Amino acid sequence: MTLPSSSGSEGDDHSPEHRPGGSGDDSDPAGQRFVLHKPGGEPVRTGRNLPVAIASGCVLGALVFFSIFPWPQLFTIITSLAVLIGLREVNRAFAGKGMGLAVVPLAAGGVAMQVAAYFGGTEWLVGATALTAILTLVWRLRGGTEGFVADVAANLFTLVYLPFLLGTWLLLTSHPEDGQYRLITFIVVTISSDIGGYFAGILLGRHKMAPVISPNKTWEGFGGSVVGCAVAGALCVVLMLDGPWWVGVVLGLATVLAATVGDLIESLFKRDLGVKDMGRFMPGHGGLMDRLDSLLIAGPVAWMVLSLLL
Repeated sequence: MTLPSSSGSEGDDHSPEHRPGGSGDDSDPAGQRFVLHKPGGEPVRTGRNLPVAIASGCVLGALVFFSIFPWPQLFTIITSLAVLIGLREVNRAFAGKGMGLAVVPLAAGGVAMQVAAYFGGTEWLVGATALTAILTLVWRLRGGTEGFVADVAANLFTLVYLPFLLGTWLLLTSHPEDGQYRLITFIVVTISSDIGGYFAGILLGRHKMAPVISPNKTWEGFGGSVVGCAVAGALCVVLMLDGPWWVGVVLGLATVLAATVGDLIESLFKRDLGVKDMGRFMPGHGGLMDRLDSLLIAGPVAWMVLSLLL
């Protein structure tokens, strides 16, 4: 759904020096044919095939767009598929640490939560989430006492992090007059954070933001995300939602903070579980969860800002 992620990243953790055996020179077969250059002429390695990453992102973006217009109900299918694919990736990551997910109730409940969010709104989403949580706890009772707390923690984390946060995207569509445009605004603003942070980070990045969690993220990249989000927010709110420009700026600033936090959370999650990519869902991007990181956290923030200010 996005270009290579996100907010201040210089290629995130996919740069050559982070790949096994990667040297970062021009003979590296994992390097890309398309190379960006810094102002001084120094080539920039992004650690991924940029044209492939952009093409796959555009294809997925088009799929999302045409599921929102003209029938936004179809977007529940997109988020439901995201729940199932993401659940598979998260379950595999947790399994590497000996933790198991209650896949059946999480999958069934997660899809039900998407339908509940779109057709029933906030109350139904909360109710479906609570019921799914109860079902996952009951399902885990069969496994006995060994590892119970760790498994329950993993299940409840997954429930909130994946289907619940995805459900907040559908709450954006509940506004009777411009729900579709609110959803598009959220997606465009969050993607602008990724784009601004990505290019500002790899071209200008010097000062590390969180070297322990994500070594390649820089404050210069974060600045690019702020500018990208503020401009995109102001334009989207004025042109699509008929709101004042300052609401778009507030939306952009809130979104860039949420997107940055989401990206760092995903990085820390993967480092703790010892995985580099959550999967191989998208060519040039990694797993689906690798692309949803900033969007998941930004969704409820965008919903709250637009609900309060518009």
